[in-house]
Amino acid sequence: MSEIVHNGPGSADEAGTDSAVAILRPRTSGTEKVLRIVVPVSMLVAAVIAWHLAVVLNNIPKYILPAPYDVVLSLWNDWPTLLPALLVTLRITFTALILALVGGVAMAIILVQSKWIELALFPYAVILQVTPVIAIAPLLLIYVPDTQAVLLIIAFLVAFFPILSNMVAGLKSVDHNLLNLYDLYGASRWQTLLYLKLPASLPYFMAGLRIAGGLALIAAVVAEFAAGTAGQGSGLAFRLLESQYRLNIPRLFAALLLLTGTGIAIFGLTSFIAWLGLHRWHESAIKREN
Repeated sequence: MSEIVHNGPGSADEAGTDSAVAILRPRTSGTEKVLRIVVPVSMLVAAVIAWHLAVVLNNIPKYILPAPYDVVLSLWNDWPTLLPALLVTLRITFTALILALVGGVAMAIILVQSKWIELALFPYAVILQVTPVIAIAPLLLIYVPDTQAVLLIIAFLVAFFPILSNMVAGLKSVDHNLLNLYDLYGASRWQTLLYLKLPASLPYFMAGLRIAGGLALIAAVVAEFAAGTAGQGSGLAFRLLESQYRLNIPRLFAALLLLTGTGIAIFGLTSFIAWLGLHRWHESAIKREN
C-alpha cells in the first residue's frame, strides 16, 4: 500500500513546480511490521530451547556447557563484577569510534583536495590497516606507558580506516555534471566541498560508520587480549580469560552475552543514525513503490 502526500502550492507562483506535485510514499502493512519482529524472536527462542534440551538430555556438566538458566543466573549474580568491566569496554569503544570519525573525515577531506597529498599519505593508512593489531600491541606497550591508552590507540587504528576509505570514495563519487555546474557558477573549492561533496558522500559515511562501530568493539576486546590487562580497570576481555582459567563457564557465557548485546546495540544505533540521515532522500533507505 502507498500513502499519498499532497504538497499543495502555497501561492499561484508555485503552480506547476515540484511543490505542487503529490508524493507517493510506500506504506508498510501492519502484518509485515509484526512479522519483522516475530520471525527473528521466534528463531531466537527456538535456538535457546534447543540449547537447553541439548544440555539437559545429554547431561552435559556446567563446566563444559551451561544451560541458558545457568548463564542468566551467573549474569545476575556476577553483575557487580561484570558491569564495571562492561563500562570500561564501552568507554574504550566509543572513545575510539568518536576519534576515528573525526580523524577519518578530516583526513579524507585533506586527501581529496590534492592528488599528490593522497599519493603521499593514503598508502601509509593502508599499511596501518593491514598490519595485525596483535603485532602492534607489544610495540605500543613499550612506547606508551598507560595500558588504557594502548587499548584506545589500537581500537582507533582499526576503526579509522573504514571511515577514511568510505569518505574518500564518497567524496570522489560526486556527479561530474554537478561539479561542472558548480564550476560554471563560480563556486569556490570550499563551497563545492560544503554544499555538494559532503552531502553526496553521506551514504558512504554511514556505511563506514556501521562498519567502524562493530570493529571498534572487536578491536577493544582483541587489544585487551593482546595487552594482557588485569585488575579493576580491565574490561570484559579480562573477565573472559579469568572465567576460562577458573572454569567458570557460566560467567564466561554471561560476558559473551554482554559483548554480543553491546555489538547489537552499536549496530542498531549506527543503523538508526544512518536511517535518520538517509531515509528522506537516498535510494538505499527508501522503499520501492512497485
